[in-house]
Amino acid sequence: MDATPFPDDRKQEQREAFRAEDPAGGPLTTDQGVAVDHTDDSLAAGERGPTLMEDFHFREKITRFDHERIPERVVHARGAGAYGYFEPYESCAEFTRAAFLQDPAVRTPVFVRFSTVQGPRGSADTVRDVRGFATKFYTSEGNYDLVGNNFPVFFIQDGIKFPDFVHAVKPEPHNDIPTGASAHDSLWDFVSLQPETLHAVMWLMSDRAIPRSYRMMQGFGVHTFRFVAADGRGTFVKFHWKPKLGVHSLVWDEAQECQGRDPDFNRRDLWDAIEAGEYPEWELGVQLVAEEDEFAFDFDLLDATKVIPEEQVPVRPIGRMVLNRNPENFFAETEQVAFHTANVVPGIDFTNDPLLQARNFSYLDTQLIRLGGPNFSQLPVNRPLAPVRNNQRDGYHQSTVHRSTNYFPNSLGGGCPAHAGVEGEAFTHYTERIDGAKIRRRSPSFQDHYSQPALFFHSMTDWERQHIVQAFRFELGKVDARTVRTRTVEELAKVDAELAREVAHGIGVPDPSGTEPEFKPSSPALSLESESLRGDGSIRTRQIAVLVTDGVDPEQVTSVREALADEGAIVEALAATDGEVSGADGELYTVDRALPTVASVLYDAVLLPGGPTGTPSITADPDAMRFVRDAYRHGKPVGALGSGVGVLSGLHLEGLRLSTEFHRVVADQGVVTDTSPGTASPEFVREFVTAIAAHRHWNRPPVGH
Repeated sequence: MDATPFPDDRKQEQREAFRAEDPAGGPLTTDQGVAVDHTDDSLAAGERGPTLMEDFHFREKITRFDHERIPERVVHARGAGAYGYFEPYESCAEFTRAAFLQDPAVRTPVFVRFSTVQGPRGSADTVRDVRGFATKFYTSEGNYDLVGNNFPVFFIQDGIKFPDFVHAVKPEPHNDIPTGASAHDSLWDFVSLQPETLHAVMWLMSDRAIPRSYRMMQGFGVHTFRFVAADGRGTFVKFHWKPKLGVHSLVWDEAQECQGRDPDFNRRDLWDAIEAGEYPEWELGVQLVAEEDEFAFDFDLLDATKVIPEEQVPVRPIGRMVLNRNPENFFAETEQVAFHTANVVPGIDFTNDPLLQARNFSYLDTQLIRLGGPNFSQLPVNRPLAPVRNNQRDGYHQSTVHRSTNYFPNSLGGGCPAHAGVEGEAFTHYTERIDGAKIRRRSPSFQDHYSQPALFFHSMTDWERQHIVQAFRFELGKVDARTVRTRTVEELAKVDAELAREVAHGIGVPDPSGTEPEFKPSSPALSLESESLRGDGSIRTRQIAVLVTDGVDPEQVTSVREALADEGAIVEALAATDGEVSGADGELYTVDRALPTVASVLYDAVLLPGGPTGTPSITADPDAMRFVRDAYRHGKPVGALGSGVGVLSGLHLEGLRLSTEFHRVVADQGVVTDTSPGTASPEFVREFVTAIAAHRHWNRPPVGH
């Protein structure tokens, strides 16, 4: 027997004929072999004008990219969805004629899909990534899709770069690694060479990229759109979704452990909340800019890598959205739903944002290949509630039996369907003067790539900045090419010199040579800490763990569980094993889950109840002690009652005040203690609820030894 592993090389020889030519051997070309001298900007009517359909290079590049996956979405493959409704607070007729924004008494049905961007359908929920936040409004005038993200900015300015960005962030082409992660060479090579990415990258390195829950996540329309009033007057608009529960995130340690403990952490959370009747709610807000103020900012409104600071243009609340029904079939609804930025209704229109212009082409093109043809709008989840009458016929998966004429104009079909005859009924594009030479060049007003990343970083609290530094160190620490590490740090120095130095020290590259401007503006509204305090102050749906063992005081546990449940929290008793523990009164107390099957990362707070002196303590259980340590170091609320306070004393938390016999209830930096035996006092419950509502407490002393 021949010992060589491949004695027959015919298959290798066959493959050799199809191996691509080394791209270093010549210039960039189209699929037709036409040389291309510029692939960073779409062809437009003037530097700030609309993208032109005749740009064959742009259309070919986007089309090829759109068709790279069958049938899974190229991006946003892993998602979760739900139905609900939207209702405006009052008429918005002063700035838009959109019917669904007029009458507070009219509820518009919606379907919302949340998603991660980079990973495939089988990846985990809690990866560091952008999250999609796409809303389909089934309005009386047709479907309107607000297709956004949980970041207000994107990584690129012109959609022609989208294939490049996604190719860079997707797994490496030679080994298809990593899955659902951005810590690899190709992404950071792209970032270090494209400074326009830096603002979105700052968001990606912050805790905004690992949300605690879809229900606790902001959403943004990203682009500057245009409202159009009944009189034809236009107003620039940016869309904001703000969650009722406040904006809360995981920390990186938790996010990684969640991937193993529960890879469906966010999807399960959304589903369970709706099933329990705890319906997620968001407020829709808008930033409005008059047409005459288009150039009143130190950035370009058409630049999708920029935000309008809320201190300059406040967010005006205009309505609320509630999700109250889970899908009945994941594939038929969540997987087959098709969003498109160009699905607009009268009163909402586009701007010349070159990224938005590209999306208006790309989304329809993507659905054609992913859903098998042009009739995907007939799928139940995509069907509008408004009537559909047109002359489009046949094609893959046509489900309608047409009997009438299929052309316009006609007399044999009675002239139907006819043009909309009532003034103001039909969609009318905003009238905008366009003058400009056909050009493939970006406007100089798009060239400032560092001011807003700096604005974001300088708006963070100290703990948020530290998390960003740690994220950069993790991501760049996994990059093999040291030239890429060094080049990225040099770019970060143009954002903030101290940030760049701290990152450099963590990844073993020289200190950067550049310095950032001395003036450091900030926008407090960008801080996650400030957003977390904007919630309604409730603890509804928060997951609270109660650690119990033999000898626990059942009366004490029951009193706290009932009080927290009355506040809407979900409370579970955890013990070393499943089943029951023996209470101090001799009665058996039922355990909800065994500690080895769960972890602190799956809960929002932990409670340590007491028992008579001398009874077994959780200090003897390493799983329980790890649970407490992790909750504490992750900034989560911790409560302790009676002898349970002794467990915290054993952690040597120097500088943290705990309850003594002279001070029954003590609340300090999210740790609430009461040495009193028996039923928990109303004061303890009140302080513990306040600590849970604040979500995290970051200024604690470390765990001692």
